[in-house]
Amino acid sequence: MNRYHHPVLLNESIHGLNIKPGGVYVDATFGGGGHAREILKSLIHGRLIAFDQDQEAIKNTIKGDKRFKMINSNFRNLQRELKKIDIVAIDGLIVDLGVSAFHFTNNQRGFSLKYDSVLDMRMDKTLNKDGRFILNKYNKANLNRIFKDHADFKKPDLLSALILNYRQKSIISTTFEFKKIFKDIVSKKNENQFFARLFQAVRIEVNDEINALKELLLQAKELLSPSGRLVAIAYHSLEDVLVKRFMKFGSFSNTQEKDFFGVSCQPFKLITKKPITPSPLEIKINNKSRSAKLRICEKK
Repeated sequence: MNRYHHPVLLNESIHGLNIKPGGVYVDATFGGGGHAREILKSLIHGRLIAFDQDQEAIKNTIKGDKRFKMINSNFRNLQRELKKIDIVAIDGLIVDLGVSAFHFTNNQRGFSLKYDSVLDMRMDKTLNKDGRFILNKYNKANLNRIFKDHADFKKPDLLSALILNYRQKSIISTTFEFKKIFKDIVSKKNENQFFARLFQAVRIEVNDEINALKELLLQAKELLSPSGRLVAIAYHSLEDVLVKRFMKFGSFSNTQEKDFFGVSCQPFKLITKKPITPSPLEIKINNKSRSAKLRICEKK
């Protein structure tokens, strides 16, 4: 488990699930299994279904526990996969949207800035598009879109132009080749933050992370039983804004939806008015938790 990460906001998120001993729960991002193992401590005759699209995570599964089932699939397939095992309602769902520390320390996957590896960035190795495809095949408009939408770069034109110019001479294959493109426009002082945003933009596009999250949340709304809890940990504003709006309004627009009679449709009760963030001690122990925001709501 340690090769993945310390589970972030563990006690706060498990408490937020308000676990019933006989309930049915979903861990949508199994990873190293930290949250899943903690959930099982509170279940007696209940069930826990875990999802992870990464084949590496499946090797870390919990064996010999009849209450637990692992599903190797993207969480956007939540309803379809649960239907296969005759589950049509759940009492809680937790999703930890952070990239696992294992992804950053495995120098074969292309997630880390530190290692010169192939620009893969696929969490599911069966996906057709990897980071190399995006950087070598996308046109300027699509490159501009991912740098603006996925990483909030105000002037994506410059970044896209540098990529297009570089690839006229050479294929972009590795993380260090990607970084080299921008050596003349980034200062030493800002390079870590700059490249983190660049890599984030490509990774989100490769894995279609924003659309997958939207699909998960919409399905969770349908699956959750009354008083069922939705617990989400986000690490960047793109995800957190989606989660915040969805929990508040039941949709991704920033306005309250109304029914035919003009009555507000608010499917959730907010348990957290403001996000829960890690304590200074947790950040000291696990620096990767520093940007985490935990939000909790309950189905009405």
